[in-house]
Amino acid sequence: MSGIFDVLLTLGPKLAAHVLLAASAIALGIAIALPLAVWAGRNAGVRRFALGFASLVQTIPALALLALFFPILLSLRAVFGEGLPTLGFLPALLALTLYALLPILRNAVTARENMAADVIEAADGVGMTGWQRLRLVEAPLAAPYVMAGIRTAAVWTIGAATLSTTIGQPGLGDPIFAGLQTQNWALVLAGCIAAAALALLADTLLGLVERGFAERRKWLVWGGLGIALLGIAASAWALRPQDRQGDTIVIGAKSFSEQYILARLIGSRLEAAGYRVEYRDGLGSAVVHEAVTTGAIDISIDYTGTLWTNQLKREDNPGREEIYRTLVEWERETSGTFVLGRLGFENAYALAMRQDRANGLGIRTMEDLARASPRLTIGGDVEFFRRPEWFAVRDAYGLKFARQRNFTTTFMYDALTGGEADVISAYTSDGRIAADRLVVLEDTRGAFPSYDALVLIAPDTAKDARLIAVLEPLVGAIDVKAMRDANFAVDRLENKQTPAQAAAELAERIGR
Repeated sequence: MSGIFDVLLTLGPKLAAHVLLAASAIALGIAIALPLAVWAGRNAGVRRFALGFASLVQTIPALALLALFFPILLSLRAVFGEGLPTLGFLPALLALTLYALLPILRNAVTARENMAADVIEAADGVGMTGWQRLRLVEAPLAAPYVMAGIRTAAVWTIGAATLSTTIGQPGLGDPIFAGLQTQNWALVLAGCIAAAALALLADTLLGLVERGFAERRKWLVWGGLGIALLGIAASAWALRPQDRQGDTIVIGAKSFSEQYILARLIGSRLEAAGYRVEYRDGLGSAVVHEAVTTGAIDISIDYTGTLWTNQLKREDNPGREEIYRTLVEWERETSGTFVLGRLGFENAYALAMRQDRANGLGIRTMEDLARASPRLTIGGDVEFFRRPEWFAVRDAYGLKFARQRNFTTTFMYDALTGGEADVISAYTSDGRIAADRLVVLEDTRGAFPSYDALVLIAPDTAKDARLIAVLEPLVGAIDVKAMRDANFAVDRLENKQTPAQAAAELAERIGR
């Protein structure tokens, strides 16, 4: 419990960012839903369309809705200019606003539909205008029901906002995602506790407002709103821009331990050189590449095989050097992104099995696996079975498994050791390969391309010669054993290190 408490004490900035995002989305949702509800109350066609659209949005998983706004804003950027942000607060705000609409809109429309007809007739009978009737009669009667919808929207939005980590928005999702990927359950629990506590607090304060409207007690209305606004103001104050020496560099990382470690390794060098560093963790492969090429982030770590198949859409394998040379030229010509160089190790996709299982089935190569695959279960990370690499390997060897299962990176290895999968899409630089005594199956046909780790730098950031000079010593400095040991230091269950601690040890080991 002390570990969870220690983590909770460090979550102040994440909590403040979460409060501002959720409060903004709820406020914008209210601003859209209430006028729409008034219109819908007077027009059956508008009512059907508005409620139908809001219901449709709710059928889209929150994670997918958040992710969809990245390509949407990326397309709009070509129209509105480079100043339109594609990651972080704006896409998260837009997605969460849509998510908050339904309960507010539905409650407001329902309240209007169920309002006593004689009350409305009485208002008309005394000569009230439409505006007077809305303000003096309809709004007070509907207020308790509307507040109930806002309470529901607030709880939903605060929970869904934890997923905004995946599009680069800081919040209470950061410790949850990082903890899941590194098996640091104190981080996961701390993030969940903080998010749940925030949702309960918001629901309690809005409940006071709802009760105040229902019982005509203004002090409850203003008291609940006042405390809520005070918390929002405190969050804004905590995140206010401050004058700092040096420039701010944003480093993006995908959602696994190696990326967290390398991001901190790069960040520590830049901080020592006087730069201010921010991290955007948990980004998807396509998101992180688009982010660095468009300047939404400044630096990312990627892999030659990933770029070769996902970005260039290539299925051939001309060899490591040719792949690297082609990628450097392609990045420069298409977006101006600068490839600093290869870090010195390869983190390739590979198919791996438990040693006892492989021995029992006589499997050493992927050709052996192909013969046994119809009676085996394969597990992959959340995106593996949609990647070109999987299609290439599947077709090259004629793999036909009895069952495919998706896992997060952490649970994929647990699934293998626990017998939930017979073979998984492992990573060759992962420390758990040795720790779990796994067998990496030989790719005799060269279906997987090379996966040399690269440092990518955004076009404008690459113009900073001092930054390039700070990072150049990392090129070629990290061998696969050093990276594997650093990964395992974070992933192991006992005596775990944080990514920052593992990065510090890695820097000492490589003498950088």
